[in-house]
Amino acid sequence: MNKIDILKWTATLTLIIGTAINSYGYYPEGPLVLALGGGIWLIVSIIWKEWSLIVTNGILTIMGLSGVLMKYYFS
Repeated sequence: MNKIDILKWTATLTLIIGTAINSYGYYPEGPLVLALGGGIWLIVSIIWKEWSLIVTNGILTIMGLSGVLMKYYFS
C-alpha cells in the first residue's frame, strides 16, 4: 500500500467515524472529526489535482470548523 492509499483510507475511516459520532449527537466532536477527515481528503485531492474533490473537501473542512468556531467563539 502506498502513502496515498494510506491517506485515502485514513480519511475515509475518519469520515465514517465522524458520521457515527454525529449520529449519536456528540457536539463538537462530530463536526471536528468530519472536518479532520475532509482535511485529509483535501490533501489527497490536492496531490491528485482533482478540482471537484478539492472544492468538495475544502468546503467540508471549512464548514465543519467554522460551525464550531461560530458556536463557541463568536456567540
